[in-house]
Amino acid sequence: MFLSVFDIFKIGIGPSSSHTMGPMTAAARFLADLRGGREKEPGAGILAALGCTLHGSLAFTGKGHATDRAVVLGLVGFVPATLDPDRAEAIEAEIRQSGRVNPPGLPTMAFDPARDLVFDYGPALPGHANGMVLRAYDGAGHLYMQETYYSIGGGFVATARELAGAGQGAAPDAPGGHPYPFASAAQMLAMGAASGQSIAAMKWANETAHTPRAVVKEKLDAIGRAMDDCIDRGLRVEGELPGGLRVKRRAKAIHDQLVAERGSNLSQPHTITDWLSVYAMAVNEENAAGGRVVTSPTNGAAGVVPAVLRYYRDHCIGATEAGRETFLMTAAAIGGLIKHRASISGAEVGCQGEVGSAAAMAAAGLCAALGGTNEQVENAAEIALEHHLGMTCDPVGGLVQVPCIERNGLGAIKAVSAASLALRGDGTHFMPLDNCIEAMRQTGRDMSMKYKETSLGGLAVNLPEC
Repeated sequence: MFLSVFDIFKIGIGPSSSHTMGPMTAAARFLADLRGGREKEPGAGILAALGCTLHGSLAFTGKGHATDRAVVLGLVGFVPATLDPDRAEAIEAEIRQSGRVNPPGLPTMAFDPARDLVFDYGPALPGHANGMVLRAYDGAGHLYMQETYYSIGGGFVATARELAGAGQGAAPDAPGGHPYPFASAAQMLAMGAASGQSIAAMKWANETAHTPRAVVKEKLDAIGRAMDDCIDRGLRVEGELPGGLRVKRRAKAIHDQLVAERGSNLSQPHTITDWLSVYAMAVNEENAAGGRVVTSPTNGAAGVVPAVLRYYRDHCIGATEAGRETFLMTAAAIGGLIKHRASISGAEVGCQGEVGSAAAMAAAGLCAALGGTNEQVENAAEIALEHHLGMTCDPVGGLVQVPCIERNGLGAIKAVSAASLALRGDGTHFMPLDNCIEAMRQTGRDMSMKYKETSLGGLAVNLPEC
């Protein structure tokens, strides 16, 4: 099994990897099919118009997650990694006014979001809670082409056929394609023991099997810089977040207080948890504002890994640049296992799959960067994930703000605690990571849909009365 570090960590825009980045990517893929000469429907005339229907969680919380904007921008030809968030509002307004899109390499087509972008609040599509159908029409309104896409978490997108193929056991990695194709934590530990390699070293070997090491390092450095830049932006900006809840940004004010207290005898020992929280909150305030973030492994959980990575860099004794690389590689290995064996989608398994997965990744990364053995790293990931089991995804108003922003701070704190506990032991422990991941999958399967990113239960419906 091989998922690249750059599958787990992707530079994109907020507020949601599954509800913003995924639909935008799906729209871009649909345009590519139209350009690429995929066979059109028999009898269809000249391409003239586009349409989209959102289903399941994409419909129920799409407005709060800016899914409609993502589809509009995707159908112009933008993709999450390169879109300038500052231009998005003006571009969307222009399309809503004109009712037309003109993507590169295709003719101008009719697309009026008010009419042609439909939120279907009926039953979800069968493949996944986040489903959408994109259609193209000829000038007479006859179907020209149609595709069903599922946004399966972390910005990953699959067509209905691709999802069905994966469900039938299609291998994500060609046999022999990578030197350490572990598909479980047990295999990961066994391969490490047999080779004498760390988890990070095995991940490096997999990444560089078909790509020069210098290229991988350059891209990994870019991910680290993007995480740091996002924290720094979030610590500078004040004001209200968009969406109507009137939630105020708090990261800058808290950070200013922490800087003023630095070196003071009045500072409490537990202040270090405030540093962790403020780093994570800075990221998720940026995400909620539609800014540029790194999926880690999702946007809703994008603050945990960067916060713990910044904690390692700025607060841990002996931190090095090599340690930061080890952190990211190890975290990606754990994230890949969770995605492969369960899910990182809040719409599929609740927030245990988002913040819980992120905490497991961050705990493993920190443990490895601080010199932990493979067994201690696996233990750290298990501790962090275990204590997020059952966590619901219940965003108020469908916005990635309450409770998501603070939840990332607490996820970062749990991750550091988990890494520390694992480092205090020898790696032996009762519950294997694989079993914990399976427990998360089963819990998500049994969880009521109203607690899985539909904003129909939990905190989302228990609001202040004044």
